Amino acid sequence: MKVVVIGGTGLIGSKLVGKLNEHGHEAVVAAPSTGVNTLTGEGLAEVMKDASVVVDVSNSPSFEDEAVMTFFRTSTTNVLNAEAEAGVQHHVALSVVGTERLQESGYFRAKQAQEELIKASGIPYSIVHATQFFEFMKGIADSATEGDTVHLAPVKIQPVYSDDVAAAVGRTAVGTPVNGVVEVAGPDAFQLDELIRDGLAAKGDPRTVVSDPHARYFGAELKETTLLPGPDAHLAETRFADWAAQQK
Repeated sequence: MKVVVIGGTGLIGSKLVGKLNEHGHEAVVAAPSTGVNTLTGEGLAEVMKDASVVVDVSNSPSFEDEAVMTFFRTSTTNVLNAEAEAGVQHHVALSVVGTERLQESGYFRAKQAQEELIKASGIPYSIVHATQFFEFMKGIADSATEGDTVHLAPVKIQPVYSDDVAAAVGRTAVGTPVNGVVEVAGPDAFQLDELIRDGLAAKGDPRTVVSDPHARYFGAELKETTLLPGPDAHLAETRFADWAAQQK
């Protein structure tokens, strides 16, 4: 089947395209570099022709509150309208575990707005909620850094390997629309501040991690289980320790 991958040049998108092609599907990369711009609508009508599924794994280039909301609202609306015109039968989007619990954050408010547009579109859909990627742990540390100190809440996190996320999105894309949310997470839960502290130490990073229950996570205060998946989540196989060992 023809599967259009919005954001097909990114971390998840490029892996997803490869996996779909390996399984005999026609995965088409839709990104500015391939002449498709979801913000302006350029190239959308053409790339959607004869597509069975559209997978949106794109992300905003800016995490600033207004910019990220504009990105997801505009991009998602343009994509959904093009799908409706083309008769696409399944819309798949990648989002984040805990999005609905992180509404103090402008980024997650924008992701929630994206999900609501999808649900209201009338197009059969599946939304994949993933926990944060192994590869994004440094980004979490950087976002919480003030000077040479990293302020993080002592809460649970269950990160997942991006390759496993791409596989889960691929399985969802070629399956029947669930018209709801499916979750994917790594096999192990950690305490966020301890995980980042250990990770920085392993890389010789001199920053000090301070445990602060009120430290904000991309603008949102966290509770103990805010970032954890529910009991029905698909647990991926790759363990963080095994992945980390391969990074050295």
